Order: sequence, then structure tokens, then C-alpha cells
Amino acid sequence: MPRSPRAPGRLIGTALLALLAGTAGSSAAVDQKGPMTGLPVPRYVSLKSDRVNLREGPSKDHRSSYVFERAGLPVEVTAEFDTWRKIRDSEGTEGWVLHSLLSGRRTALVAPWKKDKALPLFSQPRPDADVVANLQPGVIGSVKKCDGQWCRIYGDGFDGYEQQSNLWGVYPGEQVE
Repeated sequence: MPRSPRAPGRLIGTALLALLAGTAGSSAAVDQKGPMTGLPVPRYVSLKSDRVNLREGPSKDHRSSYVFERAGLPVEVTAEFDTWRKIRDSEGTEGWVLHSLLSGRRTALVAPWKKDKALPLFSQPRPDADVVANLQPGVIGSVKKCDGQWCRIYGDGFDGYEQQSNLWGVYPGEQVE
């Protein structure tokens, strides 16, 4: 078996190689279960800490390729290996983090792809409802619930409804209770 160039003395098993090969796909929700948790893969979670090292492989022997500095940031779990989770952020950055640095608390980013365009947050799940706030792209909101088209999100100084298609951290059509 080949040795990992970042982890001298550690062998990468065929199970890990197969796992890594199988994760280079889409970010659409599928009906697969993680081998460690039995939870769906992919799935959204959030970061627990203001400082999370993203590693090139699933061990502390692998080099840190990036450091997240935003607790509550939604990330997508795309693979599991032992106590490690492969994650992807809204910009497509991927790597491995310890499972203890992740939370099952659902959060979402408001339209990070819209850059400079504030989005209205509504009092009810409909576009003709009163606007309760205008949220800048990249704002993190905690997800209270989603019905497949609208999500109720809240955060510091806001609570209301946003169209699900304007959020990164929930799948299209996903229902969250």
C-alpha cells in the first residue's frame, strides 16, 4: 500500500482510499450513511469554535491547509473516517477536521454568492410579507425550521423568513424541524 507523503510511517488503507475516491462528487443530498456515525453523508453541520484547523488528511500528522476563524459557520460533511470528517465550505474549500470541532446545530449563510446585495428577511414565509431586516451576504443565521422553500432563521438582532434558495447550509427542498 502507498504511504501518505504527509504522514511518514502511516499506511493509507484501501478503505480510506475508496472513501476518498468516492467523495469527489456533487454536494446534493444522497441516501448514504456515514460509516462512523450512521448519519447522512453529505450533511450540513456548523463549526463549534472560532479556530478550526482544516487538514489535508484525516490525522494530526497531516499539514493544516487552512484555519477557519468563525464559530457557527455552516460546512458540509462529505466523508467520515474514524474521528475525522471531511468538510467543504461555501467557497469549495475542502479538508479534514476532528469531529469534536463540529456541531449538529444547523446554521446557514445568507447568499454568499451575491457579494454586495442585501436580501430582505420577511415576517412570514411569503415575498409580499413585511420586511423585518435586510441581511448582507455572508451573514450567519441559525436555522429554526425549513419547509422546502422557506427557512426561518435568526441571529443577533434578526428573526424571520428567507427563501431557501438564498441560503447556503440547507439543501434545495430540504425540510428542517
